[in-house]
Amino acid sequence: MLLIRCPYCEEERPELEFRNAGEAHVARSANIAGESDDDFEKFFFIRSNPKGIIYERWRHIHGCARFFNAVRDTVTDKFIMTYKAGEPKPSKLPKNSNDVVSK
Repeated sequence: MLLIRCPYCEEERPELEFRNAGEAHVARSANIAGESDDDFEKFFFIRSNPKGIIYERWRHIHGCARFFNAVRDTVTDKFIMTYKAGEPKPSKLPKNSNDVVSK
């Protein structure tokens, strides 16, 4: 079973307690009603789906219920690190991706 570390609870919990909430650090328009249909479609539906490192939002639904961000490798499905929502995207990642860390 995959274990995910919640940066608020400060403990690793089974993946069944969490829900993926999509890509992290997506810039949202201040005037969403003024967006063209094409721009709204790109914002709402189109996401990068890279092979490798991705930044995602997660929610600890069966725990503290808070949102947080995670850095995950889509090839190995391993979480590299987690950090609290609202914190900036990490400028550098841990050298050993096998060491899961929480800020």
